Amino acid sequence: MESQKGMSDINKNFTEEDEVDFIDLESEELEDDRIFKDIDEVLEEDEVEEEKIDIKKEILSWVLTLAVTFVLIFVLKNYVIINAMVPTGSMENTIMPEDQMFGNRLAYVFSEPERGDIIFFYYPDDEKQKFVKRIIGLPGETVTIENAKVYINGVELEEPYLKETWVNGTGPYEFHVPEGCYFVMGDNRNTSQDARYWRNTYVAKEKIIGQAGFIYYPFDRIGVVK
Repeated sequence: MESQKGMSDINKNFTEEDEVDFIDLESEELEDDRIFKDIDEVLEEDEVEEEKIDIKKEILSWVLTLAVTFVLIFVLKNYVIINAMVPTGSMENTIMPEDQMFGNRLAYVFSEPERGDIIFFYYPDDEKQKFVKRIIGLPGETVTIENAKVYINGVELEEPYLKETWVNGTGPYEFHVPEGCYFVMGDNRNTSQDARYWRNTYVAKEKIIGQAGFIYYPFDRIGVVK
């Protein structure tokens, strides 16, 4: 009997320990599952954070691209390129009304304006206005206009670019161009309100905005201005 009782106690103890061990193992497995879940949650959070970072990087990239583009356009527009539309016919037939063109602001940074150049400049009598005309007289020269002919220091100037024979403002006039200044007129002499009529006759070099370069619209007039 004692033997049976002892075996019973042993079995009982074994069963209790076995159950305890089993319960403990099950708890460890549950804890392992929780650990795996925590890792998955962390990974998901990391992915969300990475997505947020990627979105921020993309937004920053677009902002930088737009900023660089804006600065480039600003620099080109204000320091390199002139984008102009001519509303009048004072330069016909070289430049027609409503012609749109590009000009070069840097044309005279390293060189001097030449006779025949078409320039954009601030109108000497009202610098709020911008004009476009052709250079006729250079610094130090004497420009004489008589009977619809232009003479530079007594030598007649050939002008194949004129629209027509001019009958208005044909002279006689005589202009002595100061140093650092230019005498300009329009190609359409019959309608051009140019240096022949201004109170402040000459265009100072520092008031020249740039040189006319290229007509881009209308499309049937695309070409270099000369």
